[in-house]
Amino acid sequence: MFKIRSLVTALALAGSVSVASAWDALPTQADAPADNPTTAAKVELGQMLYHDPRLSSTGTVSCASCHNTMLGGEDNRPNSMGVNGQTGGRSAPTVWNSAFNKVQFWDGRAASLEEQAAGPVTNPIEMGMKSWDDVVARLQSIEGYQKAFEEAFGKGTISKENATKAIAAYERTLITPNSPYDKYLGGDKSALSAQQVRGMEKVAELGCTSCHSGPAFNGPGTFQKFPVIPNGYWEAQHHFGKDKGLAEVSKKQADEHLWKVPTLRNVALTAPYFHNGSVKTLDQAVTLMAKLQLGKDLSKDEVADIVAFLNSLTGEFPKQKMPVLPGTPGSTFN
Repeated sequence: MFKIRSLVTALALAGSVSVASAWDALPTQADAPADNPTTAAKVELGQMLYHDPRLSSTGTVSCASCHNTMLGGEDNRPNSMGVNGQTGGRSAPTVWNSAFNKVQFWDGRAASLEEQAAGPVTNPIEMGMKSWDDVVARLQSIEGYQKAFEEAFGKGTISKENATKAIAAYERTLITPNSPYDKYLGGDKSALSAQQVRGMEKVAELGCTSCHSGPAFNGPGTFQKFPVIPNGYWEAQHHFGKDKGLAEVSKKQADEHLWKVPTLRNVALTAPYFHNGSVKTLDQAVTLMAKLQLGKDLSKDEVADIVAFLNSLTGEFPKQKMPVLPGTPGSTFN
């Protein structure tokens, strides 16, 4: 929790971050921590684990079930569905470019991809395994995983730590560079339309980049309050305040309604929007953000311009070759 608290800052509203600092192209590679250097064998293992529903109690839910790498990196549902048809209270964030998040989950309770990967497997609503000991025992019984872990980490290395390291290593390859916006920054002024340029200028003028700054448009790791400006009408429509955000983890009143700043990369593909997935369209999300965070009422044309710019943040998705999972000939776990 101290790692998380160290990233929580005072609210940064319009003008606290220079406009210039927001206009950065997305890197094509993500840095790996010193204790988990990226290797091909580790990425291959991580991709298998990420797509394997046998890491769930029912054999029906994998990481990919809620974070679909064949589209926008989430599941386009208001609330993701876990084992036995259960649904949680939050919308799945995208896994694409998650390597550039300073913290993970909507409430920022995980300080790294490795830490994040450990959570859903034993969450009773998500993947429903009773313990990581049960997960490790299951993996140890699969010959193909014995070989894959050996290639990635060495002989006899199947463990929670190494499984989450492998998943994180795979997730660090999920980067979508070379969007029209990135090409525009690189000097191709034809990459953005006149409307998209107007939208980019409006985003800077309004102060959106005070929070959504940096290459991934997700800020420096600070938490921000949402909504900043109370509005009874929109609260009745969307129930934003029902979930207390970071305070659900910290149990501190000062943390109520603080959230990790989400990336705007590929945001056009990740509807519905906000932590509870209650807003179906991007234009409505833009309208509400302006109203509830900045106290601005945007015209229909201004919203259209901003949405056009946000569409320019859709990058190039690296082709995903689905892994062949190691089998359990003649037997099953379910």
